[in-house]
Amino acid sequence: MLRETIRALAETKIAPFAAAVDEESRFPQEALDALVASDLHAVHVPEEYGGAGADALATVIVIEEVARACASSSLIPAVNKLGSLPVILSGSEELKRKYLGPLAKGDAMFSYALSEPDAGSDAAGMKTKAVRDGDFWVLNGVKRWITNAGVSEYYTVMAVTDPTKRSKGISAFVVEKSDEGVSFGAPEKKLGIKGSPTREVYLDNVRIPADRMIGEEGTGFATAMKTLDHTRITIAAQALGVAQGALDYAKGYVQERKQFGKPIADFQGIQFMLADMAMKLEAARQLTYAAAAKSQRVDGDLTFFGAAAKCFASDVAMEVTTDAVQLLGGYGYTRDYPVERMMRDAKITQIYEGTNQVQRIVMARNLP
Repeated sequence: MLRETIRALAETKIAPFAAAVDEESRFPQEALDALVASDLHAVHVPEEYGGAGADALATVIVIEEVARACASSSLIPAVNKLGSLPVILSGSEELKRKYLGPLAKGDAMFSYALSEPDAGSDAAGMKTKAVRDGDFWVLNGVKRWITNAGVSEYYTVMAVTDPTKRSKGISAFVVEKSDEGVSFGAPEKKLGIKGSPTREVYLDNVRIPADRMIGEEGTGFATAMKTLDHTRITIAAQALGVAQGALDYAKGYVQERKQFGKPIADFQGIQFMLADMAMKLEAARQLTYAAAAKSQRVDGDLTFFGAAAKCFASDVAMEVTTDAVQLLGGYGYTRDYPVERMMRDAKITQIYEGTNQVQRIVMARNLP
């Protein structure tokens, strides 16, 4: 029932704007409005904070179905979870009440600020600093590749509080867009997900109350990694949705396109391509849903499954969307058809929230 609801919403309120959002590199406001109106913008927020209290699998299905229509729009529910999960996992009760309520109501979005210009895969090498000053912390630094930066009101920011301890000297904070000293770089000019702004976040002597620290001092990096164990599954969900959208479009196209006097769907070479696309996509879906169940139960092997789902599903999405472009031939290569957009959008799922090379390192270290 959830899938039917979100698919109907995505097809009527989100899909019609997907091409324009991509073409104009603009934030999908129509999608945000539609998701907020249906209470599907941050379904993961627990009920006690005014949220829908959806489990990890329900969240995956929401993101998957939105991504099937528009990958940029699927970053609304996905990044709202990524940004706020540190607060849910490690934040004080006061922090949860203060920030999860507005998120659940749709009054604010939440972003996640971990990466820096010189700290990507090596996130523990970050340079952003937080220095204690009485009842405040003062933050200075630059965060890069921040999804929905400038649109989100709230940011989970990782910063070094003890430079002598590397990852154990990193703490997490909630920073608000309106805090003095917070500013944003120009939007990155990207290959895909053009409707989701990616910008640098500048922190210039940003003074925030000490109670905005998430968890204990020095636990920020552990919280960041624990968060990714859960949220990598949302990237797998995005990958599934993009791949499904491409497969659905290609399947319809080959039944209508005629060459040599018959639909190209009648040719065995085309049939084999479609069969492989559907088979790999279904394998990715099963792995992703199994990982989502493990996320909900917080199983001991979650780290492996989260990395495996993200890595496998994103590799499949790149393959399926590339094949969809091939099935449409010259038309697939033009912006008049959606599969070239889906192919461009799919690429990021192999890169963000940990490159697939990093996922393989994570899997190797956590073999079940």
